[in-house]
Amino acid sequence: MTSGDDILSLAPPKADARVAYGSDENQFADLRLPKGKGPHALAINIHGGFWRAKYDLGHAGHLCAALTAKGIATANLEYRRVGNAGGGWPGTFADIRAAYQYLSQNARQHEFDARRFIVMGHSAGGQLALCLAAHESSVKAVISLAGVVDLQRAYGLHLSNDAVVEFLGGTPTEIGDHYREADPMKVAIGAQQWLLHGAADEVVPAAFSRDYVSTKQKMKEDVRLVEIAGAGHFDVVDPRSGAWKAVERVAMEAVG
Repeated sequence: MTSGDDILSLAPPKADARVAYGSDENQFADLRLPKGKGPHALAINIHGGFWRAKYDLGHAGHLCAALTAKGIATANLEYRRVGNAGGGWPGTFADIRAAYQYLSQNARQHEFDARRFIVMGHSAGGQLALCLAAHESSVKAVISLAGVVDLQRAYGLHLSNDAVVEFLGGTPTEIGDHYREADPMKVAIGAQQWLLHGAADEVVPAAFSRDYVSTKQKMKEDVRLVEIAGAGHFDVVDPRSGAWKAVERVAMEAVG
């Protein structure tokens, strides 16, 4: 059994439906529905890729299919990214909010239980998921998987060749307000938060999640850390990996 970053090259199971939440070709969500009658709990998933257009939602379909097999409906979001017209901050985040609002407003049509929505995101998607929870008060639970949850630190470490500078359009000195608006470390979040991170992550160091949880607990936010020994960056989104059971357990707990 293999795991890790080879998940990027594997075709995911087919979605049940693709719905548009906007007019741009990148503004859509792939829906997967459990067997049986709804309404179903829904996990809204935001894929990673350091906010760049060359990475799409495909690899995240495996995670979504695995959760749906456990009885959770999933919405795998696509959105405008750096390299797409309108991508980057704030357009990328505007897409995430629009998708969430569309799914909330159309929950009954798709047999979703609007009281049992969770939002989850991997890597750069973790940043977007946490920011969504900060700006949409109806988000009750959010899960960050190996998230880029401290943009100042990401800039300082030049993660993925200064991806955060591309995403936000400048350095912290040049556009300080954008960093504060977009940085999960700097915004107040009322939702329950789970930070899952592989201890062996060489793409986004586990210290990102560790220090985020420590800081947010001091701010009295409801946040907890699950650090997974031996797991790498993509193991947390690979249902074949040893890390998957922890991800599945947290998702099941989060939907209630």
